[in-house]
Amino acid sequence: MVRNRRSLAVLTAAALVGGGGFWLAGLPGSQPASATSTAPTSAVGSGQATRAAATPAVPFGSHSFSYASGALKPSGNQQDNDAKVVSFYKKWKANFIKQNCGNGWYQVYSPDADHDYVGEAQGYGMVITATMAGADADAQKIFDGILKYVLAHPSSINKDLHAAEQDESCKSVNGTDSATDGDLDIAYGLLLADRQWGSSGTYDYKALAVKRINAIKKSEVHSGTKLTKLGDWSSGSDDKLSRTSDWMPGHFKAFKKATGDGTWDAVRTKTQQVTADLQSKYAAKTGLLPDFVENTTSSPRPANGEVLEDPHDGDYHWNACRDPWRLGTDAAQTGDSASKKAAVKLSNWAEQKSGGNPSKLVNGYRLNGSAYGSGNDAAFFAPFAVAAMNDGDGQEWLDALWKKMVATSPGSGDYFSASIQLQSMLVVTHNFWTP
Repeated sequence: MVRNRRSLAVLTAAALVGGGGFWLAGLPGSQPASATSTAPTSAVGSGQATRAAATPAVPFGSHSFSYASGALKPSGNQQDNDAKVVSFYKKWKANFIKQNCGNGWYQVYSPDADHDYVGEAQGYGMVITATMAGADADAQKIFDGILKYVLAHPSSINKDLHAAEQDESCKSVNGTDSATDGDLDIAYGLLLADRQWGSSGTYDYKALAVKRINAIKKSEVHSGTKLTKLGDWSSGSDDKLSRTSDWMPGHFKAFKKATGDGTWDAVRTKTQQVTADLQSKYAAKTGLLPDFVENTTSSPRPANGEVLEDPHDGDYHWNACRDPWRLGTDAAQTGDSASKKAAVKLSNWAEQKSGGNPSKLVNGYRLNGSAYGSGNDAAFFAPFAVAAMNDGDGQEWLDALWKKMVATSPGSGDYFSASIQLQSMLVVTHNFWTP
């Protein structure tokens, strides 16, 4: 099974400030396409929902939750910075939220992935829309539409997980099985939705979240190592592989809280232990992590050449570029010492490597810090902003990264980088929260 990756960056548009938070006016867009449509069309409408949306409990911009003591945020006025996030979201929504296949479905369109619709994108969409409630009147409607799409495309192996890839007509393809990263974010998004809107409406978000969390444990976590597998299809030699960007300590903590299942403490602890070992043994000067880890049942180590996607599977490539964001988010929200140590090591290396100029970071490094990539995509520089917010001496570096993000505008084909940048912006402005 091959799950590949992508391309570029992100931003610009206007936000309206009102009441106790932000209000994102509906954008003009085309009508939903028929089920046979193949050309992506905008699903951003006038904001008229078919039923009244629930009042969000944690509206965007409310900042009604705490980050860890000492967690930095970009300099400047908080309301102005929040408005920049809303502006960015508006552009992301116009580019990538679609209704191309009827059935009341919404999809996050991924033009720079192997297929038009991938599980990872739907997970991002659910997390983002649940977080943006209060800024976007359509947030719950879109969330429910993505959820309806996910539920209509189950994995052929474990029906409580999502089939990871669909083609332009929204038909599941390439094995119709799951990818762990998508399911992790889908489950987390459901927990956010339960906290945001409650579970007494069209969908019981909490029950669906718990069902998916249990399915992830059954089919996407190795019962022995407690490391995540690549998907419910992993078996044989693939059972000894793990993707570092699936190591989401904040998600695992939320899953333990939702289910009471101590397995998630074990998963969190194991991923942090292996992260520390990899940084110490293979990237002592950089902290960089590989896309894929092999030999997980004995002595985990960076992949040696191509094990799933390409010859850079053992390098800091298009998967591992997300690691500073995932580790940094947990550190900033919980103050966890292991996550903070790993994130700060990454941030310090990136600042030194670039001379404090995010534009000098490139798309791809060997674990020793030598560059092999080109380009300067947001997928590679934006996550370092989340890592930087955990460094007490990192304000200048964080501000440089924030300035770079605000100045970066995506094209309509930049789904991957734009989605990572948007979520990084949510975290660094203290607008992301844990259910």
